[in-house]
Amino acid sequence: METVEVVLAMLVAVIASGYVARVLPVALPLPLIQIALGAVIAGGFRHGVALDPEIFFLLFLPPLLFVDGWRIPKIGLFRDKATILELALGLVVFTVVGAGYLLHWMIPAMPLAVAFALAAIVAPTDPVAVSSITARVPMPPRLQHIIEGESLLNDASGLVCFRFAVAAAVTGHFSLARAGLSFLWIALAGIAAGVAITFAITRTHGLLQRRFGEEDGVPVLINLLTPFGAYLVAERLNASGILAAVAAGVTMSYLELSGAATPGTRIRRNVIWDALQFTLNGTMFVLLGEQLPDIARGALRPHGGQPYDPWWLAGRALALSLGLVLLRFVWVWISLRLTILNRKRLGRRAFEPRLRVMLTTSVSGVRGALTMAGVMTLPLALPDGSPFPARNLAIFLASSVIVFSLLLASAALPALLRGLTMPDEPQAQCDEDDARHAATLAAIAALEKLRDGDGAPADAADPGLREQAVGHVLRLYRHRLDATDAVNGHGDAQALQRAERAVRLLALNAERDAVLRLARRMDVPDETARKLLRQIDLLEATYRQD
Repeated sequence: METVEVVLAMLVAVIASGYVARVLPVALPLPLIQIALGAVIAGGFRHGVALDPEIFFLLFLPPLLFVDGWRIPKIGLFRDKATILELALGLVVFTVVGAGYLLHWMIPAMPLAVAFALAAIVAPTDPVAVSSITARVPMPPRLQHIIEGESLLNDASGLVCFRFAVAAAVTGHFSLARAGLSFLWIALAGIAAGVAITFAITRTHGLLQRRFGEEDGVPVLINLLTPFGAYLVAERLNASGILAAVAAGVTMSYLELSGAATPGTRIRRNVIWDALQFTLNGTMFVLLGEQLPDIARGALRPHGGQPYDPWWLAGRALALSLGLVLLRFVWVWISLRLTILNRKRLGRRAFEPRLRVMLTTSVSGVRGALTMAGVMTLPLALPDGSPFPARNLAIFLASSVIVFSLLLASAALPALLRGLTMPDEPQAQCDEDDARHAATLAAIAALEKLRDGDGAPADAADPGLREQAVGHVLRLYRHRLDATDAVNGHGDAQALQRAERAVRLLALNAERDAVLRLARRMDVPDETARKLLRQIDLLEATYRQD
C-alpha cells in the first residue's frame, strides 16, 4: 500500500513541478525541479521506489523515444545526417576514451575497464532531457534538430561501449573486432526491427479494420502499444530496443502520411500522446530524484570499504562533468574545422561558426534517465564473488553528471542563445501559405465538379438542396482563397488573418456561452452539449494555432 502512495505522490509531484517552475524567481528546467521533488518524496516516505533498470527501460523509454522519433522534423534529420552521425558515433567513442583515462588518472583505485564503463554510460545525451531544455529555451531550429537527432541515435554506440567495458572488467578480456561486429548488429538489427514491426502492425490493423470494423479507441491503443512491441522484439534479437523505438516512431510518421487514420483518431491520439509524454517525462525525473539519497549514502558509506570524503567526491564529480563538456567542445571544434576545410576544397560556401555556436553545442549535451538506468545495471559482484570495484562511486559520479549537465544548460543556454544566428534552413518547395492555397484550390475544384452534377454520391440530397449547400461552402472557400491570394501582394495577409481570427474567436465564444446556458437550464441533453462544445473547442484550437 505504501508503494502505491509513493507512486501517487510522484504523480502529484509532476503536476506540482509545473506550478513551482512558474513561481520560482529564477528559471529552472522542469527536470531539475522534478528531481528535487523526488528527493523530497524519498525523504518523506523514508524510501523511494526501487529502480529496476530493465523495467525502467521498458516502461519509460520506448513510448518517449517513439513519440520523439515520430515528431522530429525529418527534413532536418536527413539533411544534417553527417553532422548528427559525427556526434552520435565519433563523439561517443572520443568521450569514452578521453573521460575513461581522466577517471582512471583522478581515481587510481578505479580500474581502467570500470572507468571506461562509466565514461561510456555518461557519453550519450538523453533525448528526454534535451527536449525538456529546448522546450523552454528558444534555440535556432537547425541547431535544435542536430542536438535532438544526436540524442536519439547516440545511445547505441554508448551502450555497446558500456557492455564491452563491463565485460572487460568482469572477465579481463576485450576484443575490438567483436565489439565492432556487435555494434553493427545492435544498431542495424534494432533499426530494422523497429521499421518491420511498425509496418507489420499498421498494415495488419488496416486489413482488420477494413474487414471487420472496430471500436473508436482501438487505433489509439494499437498506436500506444507499437513502441513496446518494437522494443521487445529488438531486445529478443539482442539488438538495441531503444533504436527500435526511435525507428518505429520515424516509420510511423511516414505511414501516417497515407491518410488511413480518421480525423477523430488523429485528434484523440495527439491528445493522449501529449498527456502521456508529459506524465512519463515528469515521473521519470521524479523517480531519478528518489534514487539520489540512497546513491549519496552508498557513496559516502560504501559497504566493506573506507568512507569517502564529501569534498573529495564533489571535486571528482565536478572534474568529470567539466571534462565531459571540454571533450565535447574539442570534438565539435575539430569536426567543424574539418567540415569547413572539406567544403572549401570542393569549392562550396562554408559557414564559419562563431565561438558561441560551439559553446552552445557543448553545453547542450544534457544527460538524463538513460545514464542513470544504465549505470544501475553495473554488476554487484565479479565471478569470484568479490564486490564489483567502485560500483557505488560510479553510480554517484553518473548521477552527479546528470544534475550538473542540467544545471549548466539551464544557466548557460539562455545567455548563449540570445541573438545566436545559424545558417538559414533551405526553403521547402511549399511553405504554409502555398499549402493552404493548394488545398483550397483542390476543394473548390471538387465542389464545382459536384455542383455540375459530377461525382455526386448515390444517396445525395435533393438537387436543389445540394446546389444550395455547395454554393454556401463555395463562398467560404473562395473567401479563404482571397485571404491566401493576399500573400502574393494583393493585400496585407497577416493583418487580414489576424482580424478574421479575432472575429471567429468572438463568434465561437458566443456559441459556447449559448450552449452552456442551454445546458445549465437543462434545455439540451448533456451528451448533445458535450458534442457541441467539443466541436467549438476544436475550431477554437485551430484558429489559435494559426
